[in-house]
Amino acid sequence: MSSTPATGTDALAEEILRGVGGPGNIESLTHCATRLRFQLHDGAKVDQAALDALDGVMGTVPQSGDRFQIVIGGAVSGVYSKIMNLPSMTKGGTPRAKSDAEVKAEVRAKSRGRFAWLDNFFEYLSDSFRPLMGVLLGSSLIIAIASVLDALGVTDFRAADKSATWVFVDAMWRSVLYFLPIFVAYNAAKKLKIDPWVGAAVMAAVMTPNFTGMLNKDSGIPGVTCSTNATLGTQECVAHVFGLPMQLNDYGGQVFVPLLMVAVLALVYKGLQRVFPENVHMVFVPFFSMLVMIPVTAFLIGPLGIWAGNGLGEGLSWLNNNAPIVFAIVIPLLYPFLVPLGLHWPLNALMLQNINTLGSDFIQGPMGAWNFACFGATAGVLLLSLRHREKEMRQTATGALAAGLFGGISEPSLYGIHLRFKRIYPRMLVGCLVGGVIVGLLGGVDTEAFAFTSLLTIPVFSPAVTYVIAITAAFFTSMALVYFSDFRTAEDRAQVNAERDAAEADERGPVAAGATGAGAAAPAAGTTGLELTAPVAGRVVSLDEAGDPVFASRALGEGLGIEPADGRIVAPVDGELVTVVDTGHAFGIRTADGVEVLVHVGIDTVQMKGEGFDVRVASGQKVVAGDLLAEVDLDAVRAAKHPTVTLMTVPNTAELASVEPLAAGRDVAAGDAVVTVTR
Repeated sequence: MSSTPATGTDALAEEILRGVGGPGNIESLTHCATRLRFQLHDGAKVDQAALDALDGVMGTVPQSGDRFQIVIGGAVSGVYSKIMNLPSMTKGGTPRAKSDAEVKAEVRAKSRGRFAWLDNFFEYLSDSFRPLMGVLLGSSLIIAIASVLDALGVTDFRAADKSATWVFVDAMWRSVLYFLPIFVAYNAAKKLKIDPWVGAAVMAAVMTPNFTGMLNKDSGIPGVTCSTNATLGTQECVAHVFGLPMQLNDYGGQVFVPLLMVAVLALVYKGLQRVFPENVHMVFVPFFSMLVMIPVTAFLIGPLGIWAGNGLGEGLSWLNNNAPIVFAIVIPLLYPFLVPLGLHWPLNALMLQNINTLGSDFIQGPMGAWNFACFGATAGVLLLSLRHREKEMRQTATGALAAGLFGGISEPSLYGIHLRFKRIYPRMLVGCLVGGVIVGLLGGVDTEAFAFTSLLTIPVFSPAVTYVIAITAAFFTSMALVYFSDFRTAEDRAQVNAERDAAEADERGPVAAGATGAGAAAPAAGTTGLELTAPVAGRVVSLDEAGDPVFASRALGEGLGIEPADGRIVAPVDGELVTVVDTGHAFGIRTADGVEVLVHVGIDTVQMKGEGFDVRVASGQKVVAGDLLAEVDLDAVRAAKHPTVTLMTVPNTAELASVEPLAAGRDVAAGDAVVTVTR
């Protein structure tokens, strides 16, 4: 009986499983909004190149400690489910027993330098928030819808006397933000490998109506006294419990309290596990953990966490008030380096803290400049992929841009595109800078809600006009810089286009093979020819003798080389300059009928970083044969020990009838016909 080949997500799941070394190499597998997160037994068994080549994989991120991430994008949940439902993954991984010596050796091997504790601290913060991304995004979109209706005058969703309908709508998004401490406590406890429900229960104890009811000065509960702070005008309540004073706080929306509480709870919980026999752990370990930690949280950790959170928020508020331009610039320039490392969650925690204590947040506004600069760079890549007919990149960029503009999620753009092409980041940072400067100069942007910065959440920011100007400038600055300078080098662009042309020619192969008679063996009577002229005066050499194996292999198309007699480089054909590299050593021209021509000055001259190259044209410019492209100091090229041979090839040779270069050994002047192209 033959088996049916797996297709779609099933096939992708099986390929991923093979790429990470098989089910036997997987200790555990989880996922977040865009990534599969593997904990492996041996990271060396991963075939990263094969995984990167898979359709549906946006990128891969190897990490220390045999951890490995695969960026899938919005389909990650489905791929995760397919992997976990494969017969070989029925146990969800294959943990193996290790001796004490092995465990100690593994911990030492996985220590990431002198500051491994700092890595662990940030991982603790990140993993406490990361699983909440979905519900946080959901609540932010509910807020956005309410804000749009408020802006249109349908309702005032900030009014104190809202109808029951809008009170209910408020409950839909406040449920996430108010009970956030319980969610964070659950995730933090899970991260520290203790019972997550104990962490959630301890946090819930100080958020029950019974506890929060004591904050009402008119509650009449004996032992509770409330007073008004004359300086701040705030109400402070103290309850006398077991004869001891307990400062009362509303812990709804707090994030520092559960993080501090669970760190202490883990010590207590694991200590109790060592004290009690294993067969009574279920009864006594949770019981004594709650008995100890609920009072410790209410008396000590709760007030301390609120004090710490308020202090950090007030410190950033001081910086924002006293140096708003500095603050507005630093935030968007910092995020592009924090997000790929997962270190942005502590700042997200501060945003939530600000909303809870100050009533509004001032970090998310400048952060929007970074997000939209990131999405703008993705838009630039999308436009280039459409222009150059890059099917795979077009699909990746389309999905990443949609996730960004409508969901405010930057990871698909970062892992799928930006971190793969080093030319993108500098251009994206310029967009971040432009957006940040605008936010600072126009007085800052605040929001009263925690919202993912997307098109749908624009109404929650105030002043909206300032925010729209800043994110628009950031978006289009990054998009323009990426589009006009390309995210690929000239060599990469020529090679990718050549591979595309070859693939397209292969697809057309069956049609061409179906031709019969003389028409199959020779060009049709209407076939036209195109003469390419010498881009520089000198002696013609063949690509085989030019000294560059890539050109010699014809990977960049058929053509020739010229040993230059002078440094004047001119256009060999009429057309549009689709590529002009910053270093001035390479130019790509496309003619009106689609013939692509690459002019490359010297071998490895990219290493000169533009020194000795005086470029006279720009990408997107129209040129005619003979127009000056650049003047090159050939002595400088020789002094840098690079060959001066100038190469001219036709990258899309595969889709043309013929490309016939002039024979080697002849002296030519700039403008002489040297290559005949037949379509």
